[in-house]
Amino acid sequence: MQNQFDERTGTAGFDATASVPRAARDAGLRSYMLKVYNMMASGVLLTGIIALGLAMSGIAQNLFFGNRILGLILMFSPLIMVMVMGFRWQRMSEAGMRTFFWAFAAVMGVSMSVIPLIYSGTSIAQTFFATAVAFASLSLWGYTTKKDLSGWGTFLIMGVVGLIVAIVINLFLQSSALDFAISAIGVLIFAGLTAYDTQKIKSIYHHVAGTDMMGKMVVMGALNLYLDFINMFQFLLSFLGSRE
Repeated sequence: MQNQFDERTGTAGFDATASVPRAARDAGLRSYMLKVYNMMASGVLLTGIIALGLAMSGIAQNLFFGNRILGLILMFSPLIMVMVMGFRWQRMSEAGMRTFFWAFAAVMGVSMSVIPLIYSGTSIAQTFFATAVAFASLSLWGYTTKKDLSGWGTFLIMGVVGLIVAIVINLFLQSSALDFAISAIGVLIFAGLTAYDTQKIKSIYHHVAGTDMMGKMVVMGALNLYLDFINMFQFLLSFLGSRE
């Protein structure tokens, strides 16, 4: 059953593109999706540059291994920022949301700067390539499939909450078996979210095209896909990564 109400757009069964010719709608949708992907990719690039720069300069070594409490704060800061964005985005301006997105990508870069200190450069590059291929394939499927993926949403979000709880618990248990399970489930959950979010972003376009919400939805779409990519990369790295 199609979802007739989307809490992120505040619309109920209203299609802003209903009176627009098909060719124009398709061109508008492609332009909209391209903006989402470009912003998402730019955020990943910024995160990678900051992470690599801090690791190579030795700053990451001091941040994460010089002070354990500071290291934990840096690791969980992106999660806190996402929660803030989730609660406040409707009251933010488009410019404010864009600024928040870039700030979040930068903070995520600081958080991920510990990765080059743990894994070899070759394994990081190989995992990044594998993630990019998987992400592109899953997102393309989510965009083109006629199957309604809206029913996946609740299940996948519950899975994410369960993952966060399991990760926090394993900080104390330090169980290799639980760590393996978390990584395996994490890859599957964010693979599903990639397809689900892509279809959701596509469907939202028809509600916001031509309205002042369109720019904000581009940012939210980019943030969702950014999170899918980054999390899938990190969980996949646990499988494919070779430790230094």
